[in-house]
Amino acid sequence: MLVTGGAGFIGSALVRALVAAGASRVINVDKLTYAGNPDAVASVAGDPRYQFERADVCDGPALRQILARHRPATIFHLAAESHVDRSIDAPADFVMTNVVGTFRLLEESQIYWTALASAEREAFRLVHASTDEVFGSLDTGGRFIEHSPYAPNSPYAASKAGSDHLVRAWHRTYGLPVIVTHSTNNYGPWQLPEKLIPLMIHHAAAGRPLPVYGDGRHVRDWIHVDDHVAALRCIADRGVPGGRYLIGAGEERTNLDVVHMICDLLDELRPDPSLGLRRELVRFVADRPGHDRRYALDAASTRALGWAPQRRFDEGLRETVRWYLAHRLNRQIPSLGPTMM
Repeated sequence: MLVTGGAGFIGSALVRALVAAGASRVINVDKLTYAGNPDAVASVAGDPRYQFERADVCDGPALRQILARHRPATIFHLAAESHVDRSIDAPADFVMTNVVGTFRLLEESQIYWTALASAEREAFRLVHASTDEVFGSLDTGGRFIEHSPYAPNSPYAASKAGSDHLVRAWHRTYGLPVIVTHSTNNYGPWQLPEKLIPLMIHHAAAGRPLPVYGDGRHVRDWIHVDDHVAALRCIADRGVPGGRYLIGAGEERTNLDVVHMICDLLDELRPDPSLGLRRELVRFVADRPGHDRRYALDAASTRALGWAPQRRFDEGLRETVRWYLAHRLNRQIPSLGPTMM
């Protein structure tokens, strides 16, 4: 199995899970940008079934050599620029990695797949991981479904929508056996502290102000990264080529509620009388452009394959806060303005 972006947050969780599940080979293809962290796969780096290939998904010849060398039966495509704020400040990187990179991977995968023997061609799958943000913003009721229209509102969402359309076209035009997945917001260990949950844990633990966009009432459906990874593996095994599967845990919370939960957990797990209640550190800041009000997915299609999330948000968040308190990720994150999800 081959994972693009396997040193990133979700990709590294998938790599670790595949190795733990006994996969015969796991190939991690990652460019190692600021978001790639070799420490996140250090626990499997010495396993003979694991191999790392440093390569850019935009580099077609490099992908061609990697596919020929390792001959994967399954490709999980997770390599992407994913931070909305960064896409607003520097959209070119998102177009290059998410759109051009996906095109290069599809191009090389189609050539590789076409040359396989018939049984190998039948078994081959390419799972393309996308996001709920391609569907735009929801009102207070309902959830997105597989056939919801695309309405991306940020450069990040637009770049992922573009990559989704390319994946669909390669299936319809060339027959490439691809599957598209859409996930809600992920959380858990090894996420960079530019995203909401790890950022707030770091700031609140240190007694720094907690910047919350707008009125804090934007709603997200949260899923633990390990539950997302389990869904990806299930979809790769049981999903139908050309299909689209939604991955969500039904754990909707406002951003402000999440920040308050983190504050309360830190007050319990690492009390600091000099700070008072950490909820008092919240500072409302100007909303970001095009900020979608609510995301939620109907995951019935994925549940029908036999998958279900295993972690409730309150339990998973407690585990996550404990992990960050034990593993302070003091990595330098390039700044492009406010750092929040």
